[in-house]
Amino acid sequence: MEIEKLYQLFLKYKNITTDSRIVKDGALFFALKGENFDGNKYAERAVKNGCSFAIIDDKGYKKNEHYIVVDDVLKKLQQLANYHRKKLNIPIMAITGSNGKTTTKELIAGVLNKKYRISYTHGNLNNHIGVPLTLLSMSLSTEIGIVEMGANHRYEIEQLCKIAEPNYGLITNIGKAHLEGFGSFENIIKAKTELYHYLNVNEGKIFYNSRNEILTDIIQQLKVSAISYNGKDSKVQGKIQLSDQFLSVHSEIDTLSFQIQTKLVGSYNFENVLAAVCVGNYFKVSADQIKEAIEQYEPKNNRSQFIKTKRNNLYLDAYNANPTSVELSLKNFVTLGKENSLVVLGDMLELGESAKSEHKRIIKLLQEYSFKKVILVGVVFSTLKVPEDFIQFKDVNVLKVWLLENKIEHSNVLIKGSRGIQLETIVENL
Repeated sequence: MEIEKLYQLFLKYKNITTDSRIVKDGALFFALKGENFDGNKYAERAVKNGCSFAIIDDKGYKKNEHYIVVDDVLKKLQQLANYHRKKLNIPIMAITGSNGKTTTKELIAGVLNKKYRISYTHGNLNNHIGVPLTLLSMSLSTEIGIVEMGANHRYEIEQLCKIAEPNYGLITNIGKAHLEGFGSFENIIKAKTELYHYLNVNEGKIFYNSRNEILTDIIQQLKVSAISYNGKDSKVQGKIQLSDQFLSVHSEIDTLSFQIQTKLVGSYNFENVLAAVCVGNYFKVSADQIKEAIEQYEPKNNRSQFIKTKRNNLYLDAYNANPTSVELSLKNFVTLGKENSLVVLGDMLELGESAKSEHKRIIKLLQEYSFKKVILVGVVFSTLKVPEDFIQFKDVNVLKVWLLENKIEHSNVLIKGSRGIQLETIVENL
């Protein structure tokens, strides 16, 4: 089917689904494939559940006129998203980075939403499937789109840029994440900065933290149009002011200064806050509205959360973990100066051949601090040599049993680990 005809169906039915179990009446079902599933097999169920059409790439599953056969369902979904993006003809900002991209996206979305009708990435729909779905969720009334882009291999950001065609871009930072897929830190730099190269070629604009030497050097080499924040010559500047459990930021826009009291845990969120201030100011959102939006934002999904239970104060950041983010979390936790500080760390996943060395480095860092107790969870952490007072568990279920028998009380607890370790499940035990 030609893309224009498919687009007319999309405009008529509007809803897209890739899950035959989650269907809105009249939706279009895209039968995607994966390593362990074939969406073509579920096309019939999708139509029976209310989908108007099922887009498939195996003609053997075509039952009647409600089945549309294409060469490749994923490519057709991406083509449709790109076609829709062109029809929208709106400013689109792409956000990527090793750490903080989701929080930064949420903050920027909150700020821009004070003045514009926006659409943005929800959840973690930031890959080759998620980005097209995000674009297709944007309506003709959308004024600004915000697209989060994730990657664990080279050229993924480049591909996502070709689909989303962003006018603006922001890289939060570049750290040691997904080393297994990238192979080296140098490859991570090349992969993340594919966004910069796209914007350079297509005359886009970049927002960047000028105190980040890696990003600044690349921008200077490309001579791309860019707006900085957090530098001495930047229009938007600020400084950290911790207030009790949460991050407080003294922000400046030119000669105007104001205080932002966030609901975010961790000084590492300072750059994310300034990024939102910078983008908001560029799009002419008032300082009062910027302040209000950032202060209203409350982190969820186990990211930068402070949870007060009946027995303890928890600093929960268990959605993702890599060597850079873990080191930042530990340093921030120390600066809080809380008594009875206890750390629960889970394995950092997707590090490949660097896994053991990076986990050993974190153990060495932990020894430099005087935590009341250190608990390590995961296959890698459990196999490494640690100080006698460190406690090791192969998985979170064994830890939960231990916590039932060894209750932790009156403590400040940092919980940090990769999502696959599921450390968020211990909250009920603390």
